[in-house]
Amino acid sequence: MKALFIGGTGKISAAIVRRLVRELGWEVWLLNRGNRPEAVPEGAISVVCDINDEAAVREKLEGQFFDCVCEWIGFTRDQVERDYRLFKGMTRQYIYTSSASAYHKPAASYRITEGTTLANPYWQYSRDKIACEEFLMAKYREEGFPVTIVRPSHTYDERDIPVALHGQNGSWQVIERMRQGKPVIVHGDGESLWHLTFNADFAVGYTALMGNRHAIGEAFQITGDEVLTWNQIYRTIADALGVELRAYHVASDYLAAVGNKYGYDFEGNLTGDKAVSVVFDNAKLKRLAPDMTTRVPFHVGVRRALDYILAHPECQRPDPDFDAWCDKVIAAVEKSKGEV
Repeated sequence: MKALFIGGTGKISAAIVRRLVRELGWEVWLLNRGNRPEAVPEGAISVVCDINDEAAVREKLEGQFFDCVCEWIGFTRDQVERDYRLFKGMTRQYIYTSSASAYHKPAASYRITEGTTLANPYWQYSRDKIACEEFLMAKYREEGFPVTIVRPSHTYDERDIPVALHGQNGSWQVIERMRQGKPVIVHGDGESLWHLTFNADFAVGYTALMGNRHAIGEAFQITGDEVLTWNQIYRTIADALGVELRAYHVASDYLAAVGNKYGYDFEGNLTGDKAVSVVFDNAKLKRLAPDMTTRVPFHVGVRRALDYILAHPECQRPDPDFDAWCDKVIAAVEKSKGEV
């Protein structure tokens, strides 16, 4: 079996590529700009090219045919229209990575299935993903374009600690606040439900869809089975660090309002996603991927991630602006308490 990944070195896709090459014996091609050569496993074929240069892509892939083309960096409709032009007739299956954030907000029900309506008025990112899905499914219905839609939720790897709020440089500054004994902002009351999925677990579900005719023309959400509150998530991180969590709860709409002034899109990230309780029903996926389960629970995955990050200084990216913003927000809330 032969697959082409558009991207293939990212947080989720790299784990899938490793599984295909090392465990399942696929021939895997990666088409990207070559910015992370260290993430390309031995045995994978690297094609350094800008996917937006259609003429160059056609030249690089001339004469090739793939069992699967896997799109990981398609965020807007014009990008999937480009893929349709490039890969129509070149593959038996085109797998598009959408997002579980595309599901209806505010949530009509906390239990999410693939049949849950797609609608998110709070986040342009999610609306763009919906537009991509609609275009691709129309091509499937009208012409038989062999699309499969995949909707990840919050998937992480060893380079990433999953938190709800962070600045431009990722989660390291939140970790530093914990280590320094400073209060850490948690949105709402911290009791909304959330799924976290380690990338190696995600790869089991995704690879079961590849080359599977029952997946054509269908959408699948892929998440782990473990459901945690955000309070539990932050406490688990603190436990792994060996520190006491000083959680400071702030309303999500307040965070969205004051974050916007500093360039933080917490309306999309919180109101349109993480502040909403969700429990994903993965029964549809498991009919095709019976091995899909949570093998790396969060209390294990977060320790793997912390061990890696603490051993790799390049992952420790300070964010003094976000740190100062957190202090300002906490001070403002504390002041308002005394003024009422």
